[in-house]
Amino acid sequence: MEYDLAIIGAGPAGLSAAIRYAQLCRQKNTTPNICVLEKGASVGAHILSGAVFEPHALTQLIPDWKAQGAPLRTLATQDTLTYLTRHKAWRLPTPKILNNKGNYIISLGELCQWLAKQAEALGVDIFPGFCADQLLLSENSPTPQVMGIKTGAMGINKQGEKLATYQPGMDILAKQTLFAEGCRGSLSQQLIKKFNLDQHASPQIYGLGIKELWEIAPDRHIPGKVMHTLGWPLDNQTYGGGFIYHLGKNLISIGLIMGLDYQNPYLDPYELFQQFKHHPDIRPLLERGRCLKYGARALNEGGLQSIPKLIFPGGALIGCSAGFMNVAKLKGSHNAMLSGMLAAEAAFDLKLSTYPLKLKQSAIYQELYTARNLKPGFKWAGTLGGLIYAALDQYVLKGHAPWTFKHLADYTQLQDKDKFKEIVYPKPDGLISFDKLLSVSRSNTFHIENQPCHLQLTQPKLAIKVNYQKYASPETRYCPAGVYEIIEAEQGPYLQINAQNCIHCKTCDIKDPTQNIIWTPPEGGGGPNYGNL
Repeated sequence: MEYDLAIIGAGPAGLSAAIRYAQLCRQKNTTPNICVLEKGASVGAHILSGAVFEPHALTQLIPDWKAQGAPLRTLATQDTLTYLTRHKAWRLPTPKILNNKGNYIISLGELCQWLAKQAEALGVDIFPGFCADQLLLSENSPTPQVMGIKTGAMGINKQGEKLATYQPGMDILAKQTLFAEGCRGSLSQQLIKKFNLDQHASPQIYGLGIKELWEIAPDRHIPGKVMHTLGWPLDNQTYGGGFIYHLGKNLISIGLIMGLDYQNPYLDPYELFQQFKHHPDIRPLLERGRCLKYGARALNEGGLQSIPKLIFPGGALIGCSAGFMNVAKLKGSHNAMLSGMLAAEAAFDLKLSTYPLKLKQSAIYQELYTARNLKPGFKWAGTLGGLIYAALDQYVLKGHAPWTFKHLADYTQLQDKDKFKEIVYPKPDGLISFDKLLSVSRSNTFHIENQPCHLQLTQPKLAIKVNYQKYASPETRYCPAGVYEIIEAEQGPYLQINAQNCIHCKTCDIKDPTQNIIWTPPEGGGGPNYGNL
């Protein structure tokens, strides 16, 4: 199949790019020839975010979004920032960067479903359930050029044999291809490596966001309230915090975001989130409520200094494939949308080379520039010191410090297990806190079991020789879905990979200390189905 423009990923960046390109086609009275591939079973199935949403990018893309029924229903009306200790809560002044006046509390998956309908109405072809498995590169030119992608084959068993249901992958050829795979996209990572796009960038760093959707008692619900926390259950050296967002219909999003640059191999982000919900200031909110859904996803935290070169022969990176999240704001969807729109405009003019300049002249660059030192300030000064530095950086230096901090890759940060004591986490009570497998069931995750394992070990022996012996198998803890399990057998311990549990968060691909775990796309349509989470 041949297209003028192929877009890999039906998230906010990819769909905004498709809509903007189709709008330009309509203005020039030409027929759009665009396709969007989505590896989830449906648009929105793999989308996970808090999410408090800045609507200005949407307004720029679709000015009459309110009349068109966009699912932005709950206006943010109240902001709080709280520092937690084990038993106490201390209210802090809310910094300007976390002022959410004019923003909306939304389901980002639901917004993407709506954006997909707008794109299809403009003539865009959207194909959910098809993963982009391989890059298609030209072989004749001196410099390799991306010609499109090949979708993953279907109907192959664990032994690599073709079943009766076998369907070969399809070649999607395009004059230009935009990669909007989200954080740590598999093909985006290949492109960065092949074209050396990160040659002049600081290593990308990440956080892990874990989230639940709850229905709570009506008398505890405050529509529009946005709450962020720092401190417990994270220690002073571990970056992150909690959030509680009150949507409509007695629903709240509650979660914990934790930087993946932590050092203690015994830390378990999932268990820390379960502890967070038991804080005396938070537990009463959940009592008489019920948990409806669960999910987890890695997010870019590197900011401006970690953005790679955005273009390569035949295509470009947009959205979180490039890393436009503003970690200080805890927002990135608006930047993802804007980057997709800018890339689409450059692609329509057949001048993708202008995309980086367009971006540097946009609000994205200015926003990320002024926030570029906030996350690394917490890394070297800890939580309390980071707050002091953030105040200096934002209120005195106005984000224009004459320095830019660098990052260290997350996988280099784990320390030897002998430097720490093993942590025994409280058992779940089944009411406020839950075990991992129950939570995975709430993510609606499904994989066809008789398929090749999509989590590959480049050197299987390292799982025991290094990870088990030196780091106490941290993959059994940093994975929020119970994918990795150490089995003690007569012949010795071995690593069992329960790939059917995988919720595509990409944490293992990021945090493994030997970079031995490689996340590859499973058969299209597999993975979580978050819906309106």
